[in-house]
Amino acid sequence: MLRRQTVLVPTPSAPPPRLLSVVIPARDEEGSIAVTVEHVHAALAAEKIEHELLVVDDGSTDRTRPILDELAARIPELRPLSNPGPHGFGRAVIYGLDRFRGDAVAVMMADESDDAGDLVRYWRLIEEGWDCAFGSRFVRGGKVFDYPRLKLWVNRIANRFVAILFNIRLNDTTNAFKCYRREVIEGCRPLLAPHFNLTVELPLKAIVRGYTWKVTPITWRNRKTGVAKLKMREMGSRYLFIVLYVWLEKYFSRGDYRRPVAQATGTMKTPAAEPTAAEERSKLQASGLKEVPKGESEKALPT
Repeated sequence: MLRRQTVLVPTPSAPPPRLLSVVIPARDEEGSIAVTVEHVHAALAAEKIEHELLVVDDGSTDRTRPILDELAARIPELRPLSNPGPHGFGRAVIYGLDRFRGDAVAVMMADESDDAGDLVRYWRLIEEGWDCAFGSRFVRGGKVFDYPRLKLWVNRIANRFVAILFNIRLNDTTNAFKCYRREVIEGCRPLLAPHFNLTVELPLKAIVRGYTWKVTPITWRNRKTGVAKLKMREMGSRYLFIVLYVWLEKYFSRGDYRRPVAQATGTMKTPAAEPTAAEERSKLQASGLKEVPKGESEKALPT
């Protein structure tokens, strides 16, 4: 039997975010990086969202870095970075997370598979007070285009496994495209995963450590150029390691890594506590009323 899930809601007292950072790891993405950066920048600028774009070149051997330098000359919000190594998807993302300046940060792919309009919706959720904005391609309103059949089958099994293991209503944990407040990133350190398994380490740690989150439908399109970097045969055991690592924290760390209650920006929906007998007597005394013994009518109270 699944345990009862804790329901968290945002609170208006959450500090309003002002700057959105977007970390985009890129390795040999000369065919798509320019259009990805331009579309993300245009979508955020159209909504007047102050932003910075950190594209981390992860050891590219093509023209990815020169293209970024050319873009930066006309897009001041773009900050091209180079990960000197060691390389790996997770390491490139962490390199960007160590250097972002925003109040919140989103991780996006360089192949234009993520929709820039969904990034705007993420930001609106952060503005509402949520600590994390998670997207799902597999809820009502979510869409996928040209998803390889085998990868889709593996994806659904893996995400179902994670949802059951952690008892969460999130069916797209493995998707990298998510958004977090700065305090969530700091609260999830140290980040261990050097490869694509970082995509599950971040959201699962955020959930286990008590940060609030909300899911919104998103759209995903398969890349049109370049070669996918995720190799399922290489990543399977690495994903499992990180999932089990966070699962052990959830059930055996006794809350040692959970966020302090005083820092929480969300509160649990629970009924108000009933006042104690001492509190009731104190209220009666303060109002000048006398306690009515059991069995007597309300006439004993002064009018």
